[in-house]
Amino acid sequence: MSAKAISEQTGKEFLYKYICTSAAVQNRFRYVNVTAETDFERLARDHPWLLVERLVVKPDQLIKRRGKLGLVGVNLDLNGVREWLKSRLMKETTVGKAKGVLKNFLIEPFVSHKQDEEFYVCIYATREGDYVLFHHEGGVDVGDVDAKAKKLLIGVDEKISEDSVKKELLTHVPNDKKGVLASFIVGLFNLYEDLFFTYLEINPLGRNQNNGVYVLDMAAKIDATADYICKAKWGDVEFPPPFGREAYPEEAYIADLDAKSGASLKLTLLNPRGRIWTMVAGGGASVVYSDTICDLGGVNELANYGEYSGAPSEQQTYDYAKTILSLMTREKHPDGKVLIIGGSIANFTNVAATFKGIVRAIRDYQVPLKEHEVTIFVRRGGPNYQEGLRVMGEVGKTTGIPIHVFGTETHMTAIVGMALGHRPIPNQPPVAAHTANFLLNSSGSTSTPASSRTASFSENRAKAESSPAKKAKTGAPIVSICNCFPFPVAKATTLFSKHTKSIVWGMQTRAVQGMLDFDYVCSRDEPSVAAMVYPFTGDHKQKFYWGHKEILLPVYKNMSDAMKKHPDVDVLISFASLRSAFDSTMETMQYPQIHTIAIIAEGIPEAHTRKIIKTADKKGVTIIGPATVGGIKPGCFKIGNTGGMLDNILASKLYRPGSVAYVSRSGGMSNELNNIISRTTDGVFEGVAIGGDRYPGSVFTDHVLRYQDSPGVKMIVVHRGVQDLGVLVYWHLCHHVQFGHAGACANQASETAVAKNKALKEAGAYVPKSFDELGDDIKSVYDDLVAKGVIQPAEEMPPPTVPMDYSWARELGLIRKPASFMTSICDERGQELIYAGMPITEVFKSEIGLGGTLGLLWFQRRLPRYACQFIEMCLMVTADHGPAVSGAHNTIVCARAGKDLISSLTSGLLTIGDRFGGALDAAAKQFSKAFDSGMLPMEFVNKMKKEGKLIMGIGHRVKSINNPDMRVQILKDFVKQHFTSTQLLDYALDVEKITTSKKPNLILNVDGFIGVAFVDLLRTCGGFTRDEADEFVEIGALNGIFVLGRSMGFIGHYLDQKRLKQGLYRHPWDDISYVLPEHMSM
Repeated sequence: MSAKAISEQTGKEFLYKYICTSAAVQNRFRYVNVTAETDFERLARDHPWLLVERLVVKPDQLIKRRGKLGLVGVNLDLNGVREWLKSRLMKETTVGKAKGVLKNFLIEPFVSHKQDEEFYVCIYATREGDYVLFHHEGGVDVGDVDAKAKKLLIGVDEKISEDSVKKELLTHVPNDKKGVLASFIVGLFNLYEDLFFTYLEINPLGRNQNNGVYVLDMAAKIDATADYICKAKWGDVEFPPPFGREAYPEEAYIADLDAKSGASLKLTLLNPRGRIWTMVAGGGASVVYSDTICDLGGVNELANYGEYSGAPSEQQTYDYAKTILSLMTREKHPDGKVLIIGGSIANFTNVAATFKGIVRAIRDYQVPLKEHEVTIFVRRGGPNYQEGLRVMGEVGKTTGIPIHVFGTETHMTAIVGMALGHRPIPNQPPVAAHTANFLLNSSGSTSTPASSRTASFSENRAKAESSPAKKAKTGAPIVSICNCFPFPVAKATTLFSKHTKSIVWGMQTRAVQGMLDFDYVCSRDEPSVAAMVYPFTGDHKQKFYWGHKEILLPVYKNMSDAMKKHPDVDVLISFASLRSAFDSTMETMQYPQIHTIAIIAEGIPEAHTRKIIKTADKKGVTIIGPATVGGIKPGCFKIGNTGGMLDNILASKLYRPGSVAYVSRSGGMSNELNNIISRTTDGVFEGVAIGGDRYPGSVFTDHVLRYQDSPGVKMIVVHRGVQDLGVLVYWHLCHHVQFGHAGACANQASETAVAKNKALKEAGAYVPKSFDELGDDIKSVYDDLVAKGVIQPAEEMPPPTVPMDYSWARELGLIRKPASFMTSICDERGQELIYAGMPITEVFKSEIGLGGTLGLLWFQRRLPRYACQFIEMCLMVTADHGPAVSGAHNTIVCARAGKDLISSLTSGLLTIGDRFGGALDAAAKQFSKAFDSGMLPMEFVNKMKKEGKLIMGIGHRVKSINNPDMRVQILKDFVKQHFTSTQLLDYALDVEKITTSKKPNLILNVDGFIGVAFVDLLRTCGGFTRDEADEFVEIGALNGIFVLGRSMGFIGHYLDQKRLKQGLYRHPWDDISYVLPEHMSM
């Protein structure tokens, strides 16, 4: 829900900080918060006014009518406040039907005033603008303000003025008070707009004789989706739970997961001791399941409300599922417990992938699940759902947990009746076709296939005259409407046809490919997507498939270029983010050719949405969304991911038109309606999901009236579940819990589901009792219309086939292909980076350091701590050896030539070889071969001399036996102290004795020392076999130590030259010996 209540303290803090008015707002920032942990002595020191003023104390926990409930202490001193709190602080209290603990109080200065100095002010948002309510008699006895108060509507994008406030609102206020009050109300309204409030009530608002105003009691809600706009002013806002419902740490944990994810993860605990738990995919479906549970008598046992949607990863689903399983296995229930894992038919979520996370959680909790006698019921549809259901069924067999699995062949909420014992559990539910039931066109033709169905006999007929069919049973959430009911006639508007062309805003290649596949299977002559707009790249072409032929679609950086080059486009599908959706939509409406805009983004601030609606109404543009999957017109056009993947489009017969049109709020539920309508009628004519926000761009009646005026539509189904079912569940639970989308709320009696359904029934609509009965009622009405000849079903023809994407076929496990690369050291695909089987969090927790990390990535081993330290020491001693060596010299010359860091570093690294820095591997190989063959040190020296070969790792230009290399000495001391064996090092030191006896600088240098010591490490640390140790030496692993270490020095030289601003290097002539021949003989 976007509109969230804030505490009175937060609301007043915003007001005191940011209100701009000539009225003198009194007692600014003079309030303190009190909890059970408050130290009153310190509180008095920090706020000395508490000791000298009379005070008011009241709970700050979203409780209404505190004065009438005796929850306000007035005209007290600080000791009186403490006494008053003793009987209330941390005590359980009943407010209405809600029980809760009073734990948070607000203390403010007491303001003495007369009754005629109390006023009532309220501002709240509606679709058409913001209403300002004012009543000249405020306070606890204000009564029905809707009936009493003066109202002033400030339309969207309109400004409030003091004159209009005085004229419309302050008619009963004495003239000497009008100026101050008008200025305050104008300032309050501007604050309301600037900080994206959706509701702001002050009762009472006090005024004293000195033209000052006092904000005595305040209640407010802000639009939480505007956080990215108001963060600087809001700061970190805390949204307290409604009174009577505790804030659980698990809810905060899921909220944190949700904030870090592009998916949607929600959890609200209603009754942690309840036996009925849900894990539902989709906001709309979550409402339907909750209502069905309540409808079947499970309201008192419903433990939670929540949803996961938006294609969460396996890890995110696992974290969500384990949280729910942990909660439900803390207390046993005498009747056991049930877990309903439900959902509608997904549009784009890979069901099998999300189920993997749930299966992992079930395996982890299998013991407590069996101890608590948990039975699990699963129903799901969508991409790859068959594999997901198979895996879910398998885990039930292997763990012994009773898990009953159902797919799209089973009505969505049927598992609720099974779980609650109201309907039998079938032994073998019908098996739906496999996801991959469409493959290549058998004809091999690249041409667009012919139409797959003869036109419906009802499509070209005039509106049939018939009497109303027999009414269905009345009830709550869904309305099925026949075309013969007396709706007002509106001008016919066709949003989509077989020739509709669109532009897609955003690089949503998967959605575009889905649209093209739909076009192809519908036998369209041309793709419905003419171009894409993506402002973050230059103009280019993007490759897609038309059938199994590759085509190119243009991608434009600027909207204006796309519109100019594609004048036949009249639909824009916006995948812009919530931050950019407003600006891009307003820009789109500047082009008269656009008649329809679908806004997919969820979380657009309501104030922005209302501005979009106002502009669209002026320009005659139809807005679908925000927070929608879109809509579909079978045989003609589909928006983005609507209808899901091709297997669902074929199964729901969305490739050709039927006779039933529908409008829904929820995208996921629209796919469920596609399934229900295709199973009970001749199919869908058109379907639109208007979106889950409180102010959708177009409303139910907009589309119902369009359908009413369409000759091909013979039935209209309106699914209002997100709004009205949410109200029903709220009524049952007596808690203010947000269900489903932002639109799921009712503000007055006329907006409740009961009132709406009653009115619809009286108007002649068919109103099923619950979602469970929707399919039966639709079938009943459809059969009646067929019997009367209103609908004449057309002959069904087999649909054309479309090639499956390679990536999707591979994900389904239908094909296999040798991988181009293999890796065994790192895996970045999951929730967490893994080094050689070790999660990155564990790498840091274990404090293995850089040496340990190198061990994981180079050697696939968790090395001993001394080995990790030795590696780090090697990197330190090889980091640099001055600017004169060839590698550093090259790096410096390159840097001074103006090259970048990478080029300069590479220039230095290219000098590494046998003569410079590359002796580690060679030394290790030479010494190992000699030692392993049993050759004595003197024999090894003589052999190398006889063959005319240098002993790698022996000799130094500067250092000698008399001027030892301290790097070698440091390493030698460490190795002798920590290595379990140093046989090869000892052998090399014996060789050094022989070579230095001939020449003092023929010492074992740092390269040679590291080479032989590393062989000892690999052979004796216990982590490698002899063959593995020899293999690492053979493939050049030891030279990598020098390369990695010396790279640090080369980078240092590069940065040093840049910092010193050294110019282009030119070698001096006097340091070059020119030896050209004196003459040339011909």
